[in-house]
Amino acid sequence: MSKREQLKDDFLENRLIRRRLVLAAIITLVLLGLVIARLYVLQVVEYQHFSTLSDSNRIRIKALPPTRGLIFDRHGVVMANNLPTYRLEIVREQVGDLEQTLAELRQYVDYSDQDLKRFRQSSERRRPFESIPLKLNLTDEEVARLAVNLHKLEGVEINARLTRNYPQGRHAVHALGYVSRIDERDLNEVDEVDYAGSTHVGKLGLEKFYEHELHGTVGVQQVEVNANGRTLRVLSESPPIQGNNLHLTIDSRLQRVAEEAFGDQSGAAVAIDPNNGEILALVSMPIFDPNLFVNGISFENYNQLRDSPSRPLFNRALSGQYPPGSTTKPFYGLAGLETAITNKEQETYCIGYYRLPNEERRYRDWKKEGHGATDLTKAIVQSCDVYFYDLAYRLGIDRMSAFMAQFGFGVKTGVDSTGERSGLLPSREWKRRNEGMPWFPGETLITGIGQGALLVTPIQLANATAEFALQGVRYQPHLVKSVEKIPEYNLIDIASRVAGRYQISKQNNWEHVHNAMVNVVHGLRGTAFRISQGMQYKAAGKTGTAQVFEVAQDEEYDEETVARKLRDHALFISYAPAEKPRIAVAVIVENGGHGSSVAAPIARRIMDTYLLDPS
Repeated sequence: MSKREQLKDDFLENRLIRRRLVLAAIITLVLLGLVIARLYVLQVVEYQHFSTLSDSNRIRIKALPPTRGLIFDRHGVVMANNLPTYRLEIVREQVGDLEQTLAELRQYVDYSDQDLKRFRQSSERRRPFESIPLKLNLTDEEVARLAVNLHKLEGVEINARLTRNYPQGRHAVHALGYVSRIDERDLNEVDEVDYAGSTHVGKLGLEKFYEHELHGTVGVQQVEVNANGRTLRVLSESPPIQGNNLHLTIDSRLQRVAEEAFGDQSGAAVAIDPNNGEILALVSMPIFDPNLFVNGISFENYNQLRDSPSRPLFNRALSGQYPPGSTTKPFYGLAGLETAITNKEQETYCIGYYRLPNEERRYRDWKKEGHGATDLTKAIVQSCDVYFYDLAYRLGIDRMSAFMAQFGFGVKTGVDSTGERSGLLPSREWKRRNEGMPWFPGETLITGIGQGALLVTPIQLANATAEFALQGVRYQPHLVKSVEKIPEYNLIDIASRVAGRYQISKQNNWEHVHNAMVNVVHGLRGTAFRISQGMQYKAAGKTGTAQVFEVAQDEEYDEETVARKLRDHALFISYAPAEKPRIAVAVIVENGGHGSSVAAPIARRIMDTYLLDPS
């Protein structure tokens, strides 16, 4: 027997092998148990979770942006609609190398640096699976080039969308406003869920004020996609609901006539139905094309609008604040009668200027030689400044301010638009609070002819005129007549709301001032007599001229030698027919000179169109 055979112990070897087999079996069973346990967790305990994750790779949720509501004028003329356009959009999570894809796209589409900047800004806020527009309003040629190369561009889509369009172009732009692409500021204001998939939002005017009505309700679409992210089929869909339609109080034809009446002059005009506050025309000149802003205005076009000396982007009708000049004289005349500070017969002798007691300064009348003996009627008809200097001195600024407040001066009208300003109705308290100084008698005098610190907006002036025409009832002006609810297509009328009342103490006080305003237009000595030629109705009105700068005591104002931008503003207020008013108008022509020759003819054209040519 060899030494090796002597050392071999079969029993021990068999026992060792058995132990190893048992240990291996135990380890195998443990590992198998762990696998089974994990499979149980995955297949049973966490089934729903992993099933959802699996579906998320196969199923996409797409937001379906709603169609924006339409805007019509009072006669059903379309003011804002939506046109189909093609957009280049990118889904980031489906793109391998985004920068490379963006570079490749330049071969097929000429997108600007501004487009790229907007895309990157949107990318920061939108989820990776959402489609983000790179360029809007693709041309047919661009669509064709992209379509034949789309198979090489993962995550790139050509989508047909509806884009806002203003078929009337520039007309009524300051009333309508416009929509434009959602920017960073908008993203902080809008609801992220409601605006999922939306790229535009109202920026100004009615488009912004009624955004909640016009936008609509977002829809949801569940689609199945392949490994490349291409849509295979639609699994379910909750369609979007179109935004509500707006029917305006504006007459688009009247609006166009009013704008054309200004020619190349800057200014504003507001026409209101005094019986309900409906705005028939809201004009701010010059105007601009809102379609430029819809898909992002170019730097060149925007700079031209922004830097233009005529400021076309400025809404003069709601935001412009002007001294009203002599258009306030009928209101102060009524204040004098109502407070018994003056009466119909009382006269002031006008020698061409007025002096306060114990003062040397002369407050000049527009008529150098004076008007002679002047009562209230003559003072309104011929616009005598001296009469109203004296009346203002006797009324005092406190009574003047309180009375004018009852006609809506000094506060916003509450019109359903954006950017309205309140004007300025001066008083002792206002000056003490804002300038820390007392009120001086001379300031009362110039306020009495609509100058000094007194400022009004064109819409305020039109609304105050409408209140006077209706003998003390002031409606809140509004631009929307009714809202058409979608999908029922029910018209919900906007109720007219009385915003203020002035209770006239004696009817003949109002009639006296009213008759004087009729004579302004129809009397031979009336400052607006020229516009009455051939007029087929009676109108009441008042001209006004407002100084842009103060002329020194020893100087004369010479319109021919004064720079255009320093010439007086021309104003005119009117309502017609005088016996039963259906329209009230306020017109301001910046640096136009005289209200009688510049602003009054514009108002005449507006009134003629509305009253005599209803087609």
